[in-house]
Amino acid sequence: MNDKALVAQHAAQKIEDGMIVGLGTGSTANCFIEALAKRHQEGLNIKTIASSMVSAIKARELGLPQIPIEQLSGLDVYVDGADEVTQDMILLKGRGYDLIREKLLAGASREFWVLIDPGKRVGRIGERYPIPVEVIPFAWRLVRESLTAVGGKAELRQTPNQDGLVVTSHGSLVLDTVFPEAFDSRKLDAVLNGIPGVVEHGIFSRLASAVFCAQDGQVEEQWA
Repeated sequence: MNDKALVAQHAAQKIEDGMIVGLGTGSTANCFIEALAKRHQEGLNIKTIASSMVSAIKARELGLPQIPIEQLSGLDVYVDGADEVTQDMILLKGRGYDLIREKLLAGASREFWVLIDPGKRVGRIGERYPIPVEVIPFAWRLVRESLTAVGGKAELRQTPNQDGLVVTSHGSLVLDTVFPEAFDSRKLDAVLNGIPGVVEHGIFSRLASAVFCAQDGQVEEQWA
């Protein structure tokens, strides 16, 4: 069993009867959805809410009961992966295109469990990847100027074959932004939150309840 499957099964085993469970997006989240669906087939009574259409389709195919986000007032736990994780449990997310729903569910959940392998550990946010900043399409140039003014270097995200711009599931554009190493992640979170035209961004600060890290057949839990 690989690390993603191991940490996903570990998290699925911690889900309790009657819970409302948020489903993340990505390869690790897919492993968790599969493990959770198996427990549901064995009799676990749960409801789920997906962070993306991709996850919603996968959950439906595996028979997991879902509720629409419009009817959601809160959830017990949200489970997802991350692109980078610091020792103080700040996350970088957003290599995919569903930042708004992901951060909304993370903030609304009683607990947010992050599933990773050691390769996701970093000393600072932005160490390996640019920070995605989701922007209102007509405002992208103004936002880019604001990011430049605070030390960022931002470029519109291109499609993989470089024939157009990436558009998120909510119709936004993405400015992938690199900041100097001296930036403090929590301060940068506050700065990005205050820029007009920014819809959402990839720094998840003070949201994670626990990080589950799989390595060499073991799962280590770090709790906030």
